[in-house]
Amino acid sequence: MLVAMRKPFFYAAILLIFLVFLIEIGSVFFTVADINDPAYSHLATPGLGISYLALVDGLLLFTILLMAAPMLISDRVSGRIQGIVTFLVSLVVLLLAFFMLISAIMFLMLLVGLIAAVPFGTAIYMAAYSTFEKADAAITLSTIMTFKIAFVVCLFLAHQRFLENKSLMLIIATSLLATVIITFLHGFVPGFLARITDDIAAIVVAALAIIWSIIYLISSLPSLIRSFKPGAAT
Repeated sequence: MLVAMRKPFFYAAILLIFLVFLIEIGSVFFTVADINDPAYSHLATPGLGISYLALVDGLLLFTILLMAAPMLISDRVSGRIQGIVTFLVSLVVLLLAFFMLISAIMFLMLLVGLIAAVPFGTAIYMAAYSTFEKADAAITLSTIMTFKIAFVVCLFLAHQRFLENKSLMLIIATSLLATVIITFLHGFVPGFLARITDDIAAIVVAALAIIWSIIYLISSLPSLIRSFKPGAAT
């Protein structure tokens, strides 16, 4: 597969998903305070939903880097370390996603509790949480989705057999779905409720990341066990 691969498109795909990851974690390369300065891009990540996307897309980026590893190191070496690296990365993502999920759930309980506690709790909610930069979030999500679609196109142009990799296609579909979910939940409610729906979106994305990290963790075990067997180094 790698022999017939159109490498420039594959490298472009890696760059695109890496840029998506940087946007989602709020890299200063993309986020600036002065939105009136035309010399810079302004991709804000208000709330939790957009930043939580980095959990799923981090796994997607990791998957693509694993596929690129044989292009940089020998198949023998990459085969030996793949299980160990996948186990460690998926474990870190699993723990991180779990704690982020708990944090988002607790924050949601706080928001709902405040808005339901008329009149004083509602007043506190309106003062502290009723504003949400929906326009900035929409621009960021639109950019992310554009990059993701371009990423898929570049993968297809690199080699059509990527479409036969079911696990890759499923995590790409999950990434796209998570972006659509956040965009929808931001848009279908009035602005003063967007903080709540954004938090719900973050919970959904964290749950998806947990599911995928468990899948990666389980799938890494056979390779991990083989790498520690006597004679595996020969």
